[in-house]
Amino acid sequence: MVLHPAAKVRQAGQDVTFCCRAAGTPAPQEYSWYHNGTLLEGTAQSSGGRLALRGLAPGQAGTYHCKATSEAGAIRSEPAQLTVLAQGQQSCRAEPEPSLVELPSECPQDAGGSRYYNVGRCPGSPCPGGPGEASGCGEEAGSCCGVRRMELRQVPCAGSLLPVKVVAECGCGPCARPRVLVRGRVTAADTGEPLRFGRIFLGAQKVGFTDYRGSFTIEVPPEARRLVARFVDGQRRLVDAVRVLPFDRRGGAVYQEVKMLRKKEPVELDGGRGNAIPLGEAGGRRPVGELVLPAGAFLRPSGEVFNGTVEASVTFVDPRDVGTAGAASSDLSFANAEGEIVPLRTYGMFAVEFREGGGGAELQAGPVQVRMDAGQVWMPEHLHKMKLWSLNPASGLWEEEGELRPAGGGGGGRRKREERTFLVGNLEIRERRLFNLDVPEERRCFVKVRAYGNEKFNPSEQLEGVVVSLVNLEPQPGFPSNPRAWGRFDSVVTGPNGACLPAFCDGRRPDAYTALVTATLGGEELEAVASSPELNPGAVGVAQPYLGKLGYRRSDHEDPALKKTAFQINVAKPDPDNPDESDGPVYSYRSLRECEEAPVDANHLRFYRTEVDKYEYNVVPFKESDISSWTGDYLAWWPNPQEFRACYIKVRLEGPREFAVRSRNAGGSHPRTRGRLYGLRDSRSVRDPLLGDASAACVEFKCSGMLFDQSLADRTLVTVAPQGSCRLTAVNGLLRDYLSRHPPLADGNHTGAFSMLAPLDPLGHNYGIYTVTDQNPRLAKEIAIGRCFAGTSDGFSREMRAAEGTAVTFSCRERPLGTESLFQRLLSAPAEA
Repeated sequence: MVLHPAAKVRQAGQDVTFCCRAAGTPAPQEYSWYHNGTLLEGTAQSSGGRLALRGLAPGQAGTYHCKATSEAGAIRSEPAQLTVLAQGQQSCRAEPEPSLVELPSECPQDAGGSRYYNVGRCPGSPCPGGPGEASGCGEEAGSCCGVRRMELRQVPCAGSLLPVKVVAECGCGPCARPRVLVRGRVTAADTGEPLRFGRIFLGAQKVGFTDYRGSFTIEVPPEARRLVARFVDGQRRLVDAVRVLPFDRRGGAVYQEVKMLRKKEPVELDGGRGNAIPLGEAGGRRPVGELVLPAGAFLRPSGEVFNGTVEASVTFVDPRDVGTAGAASSDLSFANAEGEIVPLRTYGMFAVEFREGGGGAELQAGPVQVRMDAGQVWMPEHLHKMKLWSLNPASGLWEEEGELRPAGGGGGGRRKREERTFLVGNLEIRERRLFNLDVPEERRCFVKVRAYGNEKFNPSEQLEGVVVSLVNLEPQPGFPSNPRAWGRFDSVVTGPNGACLPAFCDGRRPDAYTALVTATLGGEELEAVASSPELNPGAVGVAQPYLGKLGYRRSDHEDPALKKTAFQINVAKPDPDNPDESDGPVYSYRSLRECEEAPVDANHLRFYRTEVDKYEYNVVPFKESDISSWTGDYLAWWPNPQEFRACYIKVRLEGPREFAVRSRNAGGSHPRTRGRLYGLRDSRSVRDPLLGDASAACVEFKCSGMLFDQSLADRTLVTVAPQGSCRLTAVNGLLRDYLSRHPPLADGNHTGAFSMLAPLDPLGHNYGIYTVTDQNPRLAKEIAIGRCFAGTSDGFSREMRAAEGTAVTFSCRERPLGTESLFQRLLSAPAEA
């Protein structure tokens, strides 16, 4: 499906048109339309998928999807939501919805000490098209609910006033169309070596290359619903990697790590004789099967039989090795007879390459035989459903090549083989070179996962844009923590209400399938909730007794030395007659909508960021995980919603403990913002394990540059002050020279703080300044922080190196009892301080 119908909003009496388009060989012969899953009679078309509805009534609201069919099969589009408003009904209320931001610690707003303040928000929902709006195909430019007017308020705060902008009125306006990107890095699965200058394809179209470090950026086409990318090693050392990459449709960049398998060293075969190549014999395991090549099976592309020396490389992805899941191709899905994309459970996949001896031209083969050892199929019900599949690299879907049928061992005169039963199928190896031994699996569920900014699990601090991955495991009987094999993997990006991940499940045996779940944000692994020494249902997010049935275990449950970034559960299908299992976190496959719309107090599984003692305040509120929440304002921290530039300064603190460091960011040179606050940033220093008496803090500041109107640059006035009895002892020489050569110099520099008019140039680690630009603000910040910790302009570290790449140094000591630091005096008596 290359064009999916788009969601629409209309008022009763208006018209609407939905469109879809599919591609295939042969071309689709018929399109049909469905409303809320029911076929609309009389909608079948042969030329193209177009549904026109005139004079809409409220009862026509709901979901619409199309199905394209040909003699080769069928494919369904994703559903599109049609909202029909009654006459006079408003889709965008002028009154903003509540939205809380956390004020600085010195700004309690009530007697209970609450620091949360309601700044309001507009929901971003689409507005109905006007009567004269074209009812064409594809995405509508249309209008959306957004901010119409903001007000500046002053909040009492430690003897001074803190400015904050709040939403005063919402209204319909042009929809934001931020760029949608996928960024990441491609490396070899065995050595971590980057894929340098590898080719990147979307379908048959080459869209770019990886760089020297293996990094890539793909701009997602506006009509894409499923992004299938193929990475090709020009040196032919690695197997082509086909990946279905998750992305955030609302805009911004999602980060992905792509692993590529190294090709197995080729063996020389005599093309004029019969040959057999084992599948999955590595690590001393019994092979899953073998590829049997009869004499004369090798062909040149012209069809001429090749009987000379053949260099054959067959690389097998063995699901009995759990570590191979991250390097497997595609997402193990196929389109069934109804056109629905449904999952497969793999027993192994293999990539083949045949060449004439001496690294010559590529050869084809066929017909050849695939023999699978039936003893390797641990679920008896899978024996009669096993099929052979090939991967379509354009769609990322597996397509059936044939069935594997039981046959006797026989052949070859080997006694061991004669005692085994094989499943046998036939195959021709032409253009496609990646094959799979799979069964369709109908026991399916969804697992609800949410990610949070910290361990408080505050609903308002959920993280969006987190890539959550789930690997289905088949456990050893009696040993649930030691899986026998993996069977499937999926990745989903969290939205404002978390993520629902597909998984295999079983209603009769809770431990028939288990799942290993991880989460990353910009390459950073998030932490799962602990399961030992004591399991806390309130922290995990799932109530008993269902939690006990799920058998939740974090990855360090038995060994505290292991990472804390994954958890494992039994995917126990909920019992519809048990009210304890009706509220998540596992939902039946037909309950996807209930999973997606589940309230935050319903059962769910959790990840969180371990970053502590960090605080951010923006005068103009902005939710970094939702780029559509950006508001154009002179005081906006991020002036451009299409590009986010993150800046950090590295502060070294010499003293016996860690200290909090604040940056105060105000307008420095722009006439509209000079002296006016943009925001505050607090960060606690991290001790350098190699330096017993020193720590360092990577403190964000607002980058200098153009403001939102793009007419005049502002050099931000940045003041950095540690919280403690600290004295400024050193300033990076290169930074000091740069500031002196780019006047004016900031006023107010003294021994307790450092001030500067931030540089317009993107300085590097030699100056103690770290600048990264990206289409995703969180990703830009994560990369900049990693470089700052490492003290380099191109490295990345989570271990602080306080002696490398610092901008300023403070000497700090413990204060005598009863005395205040400059930081505390700034809070209690700012004018005097």
